[in-house]
Amino acid sequence: MELREVATAQDIRDFHNVPSVIYAGHDNYIPHLRQDIDKVFDPSMNKAFRKGGQAVRWILRNERGFIGRIAAFVNPKYSDGMDQPTGGIGFFECINDQKAADLMFDAAVSWLKERGMAAADGPVNFGEKDRFWGLVVENFVDIPSYAMNYNLSYYQGLFESYGWRLYYNQYVYKRDLYVPAQEVFVRKSEAIRNDPAYRISNIRGRSWDQVAQDFCTVYNNAWGGHHGFKAMPIEQARKIINALKAIVDRDIIVFVYHHEQPIAFYVNIPELNEIFRYVHGNLNLNGKLKFLWHKWRRTPQIMVGIVFGVDRAYHGKGVEGAMIKWAEEHIVTLNRYKETTLTWIGDFNPKMMHVAENLGATISRRLVTYRYMFDREAPYERAPIVD
Repeated sequence: MELREVATAQDIRDFHNVPSVIYAGHDNYIPHLRQDIDKVFDPSMNKAFRKGGQAVRWILRNERGFIGRIAAFVNPKYSDGMDQPTGGIGFFECINDQKAADLMFDAAVSWLKERGMAAADGPVNFGEKDRFWGLVVENFVDIPSYAMNYNLSYYQGLFESYGWRLYYNQYVYKRDLYVPAQEVFVRKSEAIRNDPAYRISNIRGRSWDQVAQDFCTVYNNAWGGHHGFKAMPIEQARKIINALKAIVDRDIIVFVYHHEQPIAFYVNIPELNEIFRYVHGNLNLNGKLKFLWHKWRRTPQIMVGIVFGVDRAYHGKGVEGAMIKWAEEHIVTLNRYKETTLTWIGDFNPKMMHVAENLGATISRRLVTYRYMFDREAPYERAPIVD
């Protein structure tokens, strides 16, 4: 077996092509867009590089061809608050061969040790946690959500046999939209729904700047300055909304207003992987045309809840239930979506798990973030529970 560091344009193409070998014949696999992966490793596009981050990639082959790939990262921001400097590995793919996996893990661990790391988490992303994060260990049947990892069932054995240990579980929740809202929601929402001072609506008729302003207001009143969340400047909110413009369905982004002031949001987008399964991992000109065609046809039947928030001053007043009931009456009746999926929630955040369960959602998939301690005798602890 030959492990080669990615250095040339051909190496990059080979890195992208490894999954086509691993997942040949597996219909549930939808490749990540190579343009998205390229952004992770491009210093001009990934701000982690500008803050002292480093990244490296390898591809593994034998006499028959490509059999694996892996990346390793050092991200100083990621280690903030940890007991030891912790790097990461990600974009791992491998045939069902422990020796092949160990060879790649050894290379990644050695590289991280040379840069002063004492542990590694994986599979993770060289960037934010909302994409390319975790190893699937339960439910290999449903398609993955856009930018979420998918892998074959034997990967768990490859990790755990090497010595990776569970750091936290990542739960993906989903909810059948045709199941009526729970009675507790209906009851709690009645006061709001009958009070003319409250208004619930989608974002039709609102400018993108208005949407950004409303999003920023709710975010800051729900989280900003609390529980470790920094206040969001309006410029950041505009960037977020601008990034959503190309994929958004205005009918499924919901805001609640009290005396015309935004107090809550429920932001959903169509499941993009129901489109990207036809793009085959490449959003080139042909891929973009396919994307536009399927977007026009409204191909996605799943919507993904990417963020749900309520102004702290309105907690316990039934706002959540009012939004769910409104969605039942105004989104379900569109007959375009059959279920909603929520972005993953870590088991270190039981409060958010409780919110998802209160929404009537159930766990549909489990992923795992593993940790590997370089000193095999060092004490090991699971991820701390969020306050």
